[in-house]
Amino acid sequence: MSGVRRVIVGTNGSPGSLPALRYAGRLAQREDVLLVAVHAWIPPGGDLAERRYPSLEMRRLWAEAARERLDEAIDAAWAGIPAGLDVQPVVVRGEAGPVLVDVASAEEDLLVVGAGRRSRLVRIRRGRVSRYCLARARCPVMAVPPAALAPRKGLHAWRFRHRELTVEQAMAESVGAELGRDR
Repeated sequence: MSGVRRVIVGTNGSPGSLPALRYAGRLAQREDVLLVAVHAWIPPGGDLAERRYPSLEMRRLWAEAARERLDEAIDAAWAGIPAGLDVQPVVVRGEAGPVLVDVASAEEDLLVVGAGRRSRLVRIRRGRVSRYCLARARCPVMAVPPAALAPRKGLHAWRFRHRELTVEQAMAESVGAELGRDR
């Protein structure tokens, strides 16, 4: 992994983006490089609605709310920035995929994104950010899958939530997921 200058990670504060944020933090700490935590935002209703009824005050409030979401994501990931980790929070207005590719502009950067779930319906509706970054980034991209015990939705969610799960099973799944990610 030598030659990495910065680790850039996209986060929106969702539970699915937290594993990517934590993993990027471990990589940045291990390589002793800067971690750039990026939160991209667009106005509610999109850019077209904001262009129709522009308001500098609303734009400022939306940017502040985006900054708060990034701060909350960092707190949720680590309950504060870990010692020895240099983090640069960045809030940018725009679609997440293009923003992340633009921030990770150097070949020496490493871009880390959350991979999300892989069901057909989810791939159609979401997952555009990771696919966009994998297809267009000028630097290496690492897609981090969600945690094994992350909340699930859909047809198998009921079975997953109602299965018998012991503490030993949960710890084994957690340790297995951590070992698989550090390779």
